[in-house]
Amino acid sequence: MGNPSPVRLILASGSSARRDLLTQAGYAFEVLPANIDEPTEVGALGIRGFVQQVAWLKAAAVAPQVEEGIVLAADTVGWLDGQVIGKPADAADARRILRQLGGTTHELWTGAVLWRRPDDVQCCWQEVSRVRFKQLTDEEIDAYLATRQWVGCSGAYAVQEGEDPYVKVVEGSVSNVIGLPMETLERLLRTVVASSLKSS
Repeated sequence: MGNPSPVRLILASGSSARRDLLTQAGYAFEVLPANIDEPTEVGALGIRGFVQQVAWLKAAAVAPQVEEGIVLAADTVGWLDGQVIGKPADAADARRILRQLGGTTHELWTGAVLWRRPDDVQCCWQEVSRVRFKQLTDEEIDAYLATRQWVGCSGAYAVQEGEDPYVKVVEGSVSNVIGLPMETLERLLRTVVASSLKSS
């Protein structure tokens, strides 16, 4: 994979998981976190509209700081029984979330935006993966919380590539569950870059 052209790519996120995904795929990129107050209520938007809105707000916060290049922003949240499963506030909140998810199949939604500067062409999409989470005993939850892998992660867990002892992706992309749907990103990024070269 790797950058399809020397166009500058800016990741509008402080997520280490998203940085790792891009690095493993061979992309050269810069990091410029959006640092916005993210909405927490889905409201009439529905979950798909919600992740799209948050990703767009992140991209819109960073794009004016970029003279030329492509800003990549994303937002990933869990979704179960009509409720957003967000990032845990602390260990006690992570414990509550893990108990809630245990033995269920829930959804992980990602909204993503590619925002090209300086012409402000925008490409937005949303993806969903369905994830089965193992029912954990109190002792297993204690052990998992001690790993600190849950910090900053929607759903209070970070899926491991390969065989994960707790998490099974039953439908959709594993990279989407990690926080960035790489298969679609590669295809759409090539399209956005190619159209930029044609118009220049």
